[in-house]
Parts: sequence; C-alpha cells; structure tokens
Amino acid sequence: MDPFSYWCSASPLGDLLVRGARLNPDRPALVFPEARRSYAELLDRSVGFARGLLALGVRPGEHVGLLSLSSPQFVEALFGASMIGCVVVPLNARHRSAEIGYIVDHARLACIFTTAGDDGYSDFTQMLRDALPSLAGARDPACLRLPEVPHLRSAIMLRGEARPGFLGRADFDGLAASASAGAVEAARRRVRLRDTAAIIYTSGTTAHPKGCMLSHESLTRGPVERAQTVLRGREHDVTWGAGPLFHIGSLGPFIGALGTSGTYLTDAHFEPGRSLALMAQEGVSTAWPWFPAIVQGLVDHPSFDPARLGGLKTIMLICPPAQAARVQSLFPKAEILQACGMTETAGIFAISDRAETAEKRSSTQGKAVPGIELRIVDADSGRDLEDGQVGEILVRGYCVMDGYYRDPGKTAETLDADGWLRTGDLYCRHPDGNVVFNGRVKDMLKVGGENVAAIEVEAYLCEHPAVKLAEVVGRPDPRLDEVPVAFVELRPNQSVSEAELIEFCKGRIASFKIPRAIHFMSSDAWPMSATKVDKRRLRSRLAELGKAGA
Repeated sequence: MDPFSYWCSASPLGDLLVRGARLNPDRPALVFPEARRSYAELLDRSVGFARGLLALGVRPGEHVGLLSLSSPQFVEALFGASMIGCVVVPLNARHRSAEIGYIVDHARLACIFTTAGDDGYSDFTQMLRDALPSLAGARDPACLRLPEVPHLRSAIMLRGEARPGFLGRADFDGLAASASAGAVEAARRRVRLRDTAAIIYTSGTTAHPKGCMLSHESLTRGPVERAQTVLRGREHDVTWGAGPLFHIGSLGPFIGALGTSGTYLTDAHFEPGRSLALMAQEGVSTAWPWFPAIVQGLVDHPSFDPARLGGLKTIMLICPPAQAARVQSLFPKAEILQACGMTETAGIFAISDRAETAEKRSSTQGKAVPGIELRIVDADSGRDLEDGQVGEILVRGYCVMDGYYRDPGKTAETLDADGWLRTGDLYCRHPDGNVVFNGRVKDMLKVGGENVAAIEVEAYLCEHPAVKLAEVVGRPDPRLDEVPVAFVELRPNQSVSEAELIEFCKGRIASFKIPRAIHFMSSDAWPMSATKVDKRRLRSRLAELGKAGA
C-alpha cells in the first residue's frame, strides 16, 4: 500500500448501519435464503428494537443478551441495543442449559432476546427455563424478579407469541411505541469508540467461559478496514459467511460488509446446497467459509460448479495448505487469503499479503494487519525469539480486548502493563513477516472452529458419581481439526461404560465438547510429570491407540 493512501474512519457499531442506510437505503444489507433486509428496512427495524429496550427501562451501559441462531431479528436486536449504548452479549447457541445459566448470571444481563423451537433445531426458551427454574412461573416477563439472576429484568421473543416467562414479539413492539426515535438518536450520539460494545464469551483454561470485553473500535475498525482493502475499488461487495453471527469469526466479516455498504449473505445453519444456491443467486464476490469442514462440504457437494460462482474475487480461508491449493485450483482467478485471530483480538490479527505468491498465501497465516504489533516469545521466560523459532505469539493494538469481564485475575495473566496480549498460541515467524501456526500453549482444543477448554469437559465428567479423575486431550480430525477424547479413572468398586459416560454428557454440555471416545485408566497407569498428568504423553498414547485401531 502506498504511504498515506489510507485513513481510519472508525465509528461506533450502530453508526455503520445509519451510514449505510443514508448512502444506499434500497441496497440489500442482509440476505438469507428466505428473507432479506435493505439498509433502510434494517435501520427502521433496529430502531424499533432500540425503542422497545428504552420502553422496558434498559439504559446505556446495561447488558443485553442474544440467544438465537443467525436471523434478521438477531441482527436487528444487535444493532438496536448498540445504538442506545448497551453492551451486546451474544450467547453461543450450541451451549446447553448449565453453560447458558452461568453466562446469564455472570454477564449480569438486564434482558435477553431469544427464540423458540420453530426452526426445528433448538428451543432456547426451554433451555433458559431449565437454566433458570423460576423463569417459567414469572408473572410478568417484562419485569422479572428471579432469585437465580437478580439482574435479569426481562426476557423477550425475537419473533413469535408469548410463552411462559417470555414477552411476545407483538407485546414488545407495542411497548416500543411509547419510546421515541428521538430518544434513540440522542443515545446513539453519546456512544464513544472506546465504550464496550460487546462481551463475547470464549472457553479458556478455566472451568467456565470468560467474557471478552470488546470496544466499538476493536469490533468495527479492523473488519471495516479489511473489507475496504478487499473491495479494491468495488462499489458493491457481496460477502457470504458460513458461521453463526454469535461467533467472532463470522461477526467480524458481517460488520466489515455492512461498514462498507456491502451485502452479507448467510443462513441459520450451514447447508452446502442452500449456501451454493444463495451465492449463485446473489452474485457473491467475497466468500468466508470459516474452517476446513465448511470448505470440504461446499466443494464436495453434488451441486458445486465453480462456473456458477464466476464473480467470486476473494476467498478468505483458515485451512491446511493442501486445501487452500485445491480451492485456488478451482477458482484460479480468485485471490485466496489466509488469516489467524481469536475472540480476544476481536477476530483477525494477521492476514495474507495479497502481493505474496499463491503458495505463500496458502502455507502461512499472513502478516500482522496494519496498526497491530506481533511478538514471538519464549512462553516461560517472555524472551523475544528470533525468526524461525517457535514461541508464543503476543498481540498489541486497537483490536485487543479491554479485559475479561469480572475477572481481574485472568485479565492480569493475559494482558500486561504495556498492552501485550498473551494468546497462548504457538507461532513461528518467517524473516518476511509471515507467521505460521504451531499449536497451543494452553490446554485447549479447537473443535470445528470452537474453543474447548479441556478442564471444562474434565470437570463435567467428574460430576458422574463413578468418575474419580478425567483428563481430556485432542485427537486429530480431518473435518473438525480435532475432537475431544477422555482418559478416565473410576472410583473403587464403581463401574460405568464408555457409552454411558458419553450419554451422560449429551444434552448437558455442547455437542462439540462431548468426548468422541473414552479410555479407562487404572490409578497406576497415568503418565505423570512431577505432580500432574503429562498430557503430552497422553497424546502419544492416544496416537498409539489409533495405530492399533483401539
């Protein structure tokens, strides 16, 4: 990039929608297979959500939860809450009742929007009632007083009729009429770039997920700048994203698309045939397939035909070099870009340099994005390492979170006084600045794009009365990167089968966290390192079991 050819135009999240509606009111902002919203429609409906929140007594700075699959209503509530300066807390729709209950309490939600089971997949209202038993008997869902979560004052349906404990959408819209659009505008004009825009919970090396506090600047600046770079003079970019909008890996590209008056294509669930049809119908120009299983599902689908996606100019990937090379061969005229990121950095902190060769872009995770600093250090001493050495990658810059909500101890462990974020990820940096992922320092798994803390699964397994000790490690998986496998020691005179333990997990913790296999251990069979189980040796044992077909 030529020096002084770019200037930052960062803005609060809600302002991105206002700008898009002013510049291109009739352009499609959001497209699902069965629904679409123009910029003007999306703004109008988002203001309706903002008015409803004000009518319920929700004020700037308070926390608003979103528990739903991706939908137009999810986006409208997201922007509505943001415009009046509320902090949005999107909950992972794959969580189960215990996890949801923890986040509703820990995040101190003032209200929560959700949906029922009319999508055929999940009834989030029932999950919330399971997590908060007194919710079902609440007399007034617009004025809750629940002993489990005293901060929660209302629960609202994003769409549909009222249910026990939940205010129906029509009733919510009726309340909205009592608040003015002027009050929304006044609140919007008071939002600051460094105010917290969202708290996104991510699994870590603790038994409970941690809430990353992301400012408006961190949430919007990088995605919009990257989208402007991707556009490269395109007046109208059409971006497709596969992942759910409650996940930073998809929320970032979505924000980038709307911040540049583009059109964003997605669906409630990823289904390859529907996705391919939607991309062909809308003339996709940028695709963000998210992770390897999505890519594989698309290119192996019977309806896949590269010729139908002839307008595809940019494909963003996080995948092995061989898969990136295959995608490049299928779309020789498109630019394949790789990246790396995490929730704590509001998504991407390094991305391919489009000036690099295709081989370089497929085999590395790119260079630090403009404005962001990276270091590779020895994980134990903190000493900076030379290029070519593997160490922990540290990140500093506007994209880094402000800390973990209500967890000063973990914040201090992760963010130092100079603003460097310890990622817990191992990277190697080439002399040209490109970085390559080499695994994780933390005892963490990455299952199909989702972070899974081993200790979280271990703690749940140990709730079974027959389990004395559980240790979870990752097993390589061609579709999901890795999957959890547990080694378990039973209590004396207790018995339980592998199938029974797996069944014990189903419906109680998210499906991607459930161990795919369980290996039983005797007390003297654990590989020990000083005073704890040596998980590196457990992984070696798992590999040996795999070779033996066990």
